[in-house]
Amino acid sequence: MNTSTGNNNHSDGITRQDVYTRVTDRIVADLEQGVRTWTKPWSAEHAAGKITRPLRHNGTPYSGINILMLWSAAIAGGFAVPIWMTFKQTLELNAHVRKGEKGSLVVYANSITRKETDDATGEEQMREIHFMKGYTVFNVEQIEGLPAHYYAKPEPRFSPIERIEHAEGFFRNTKADIRHGGTRAYYAQEPDYIRIPPFEAFNTAESYYATLAHECTHFTKHPSRLARDFGRKTWGDAGYAEEELVAELGAAFLCADLELSLTPREDHAAYVAHWLTVLKNDTRVIFRAAAHAQRAADFLHALQAPVQRDAA
Repeated sequence: MNTSTGNNNHSDGITRQDVYTRVTDRIVADLEQGVRTWTKPWSAEHAAGKITRPLRHNGTPYSGINILMLWSAAIAGGFAVPIWMTFKQTLELNAHVRKGEKGSLVVYANSITRKETDDATGEEQMREIHFMKGYTVFNVEQIEGLPAHYYAKPEPRFSPIERIEHAEGFFRNTKADIRHGGTRAYYAQEPDYIRIPPFEAFNTAESYYATLAHECTHFTKHPSRLARDFGRKTWGDAGYAEEELVAELGAAFLCADLELSLTPREDHAAYVAHWLTVLKNDTRVIFRAAAHAQRAADFLHALQAPVQRDAA
């Protein structure tokens, strides 16, 4: 997924299918090595670490498939800083990419509406055309001469208390019916509740919240919310595997936003073979799953109580 500095930030003739194939091949390669790309994002050992999604040069977080692409690139490059920028943006900051450094692919998807004439009827019709462009970005650790804040270390923000207050508040604000007990974590769609073992049953507070993030992602698929349905009929089929992939990615995105580390659940090791099967059969699956995971994370963020501002 790397390109040379000579590509700057142009699409360089990358086709939509090239992007699907290249990204899927990268994720498949990671899974075959036992690495889940989404479980090893950066530590927050940087001033920008308040959001450990990959960030653009201006601090805006990337979303969807670009999160996975840049997490994968960070793992491969050993980068701890989550900030990326184009070659042009580097020059605008009077900095420079070190000679020989390789850039990483990100994509931009959008659509345009164009008026076309129907050959058979001669009538003019509006047609929506979807397109995807690829361009190259560099991690700030590949760049010299940037302003100091791009390399700054953070001040501690959260105390290592047993329960993590901001995570507690986030999941409480979803208003999901969360029931504690038993030894398994799952979402029951028909009665619409989440079952999770007691907090004390987990080895760490973060593993509890990561599990809850996974089940809350499932919670968003309910027909009254995002109505997500991949046609699952039996355990382990393609529809089941795709929904589990969405929940894994959704948990990763939420943990990144909440500054929680994400440890793979032991009971999900069996899913890897299913994911490899669906990914190899359809190069668009990881894009679709990432998009659904992003929508799920956005939905849960939208349920948070608005910030109360003091009157001027």
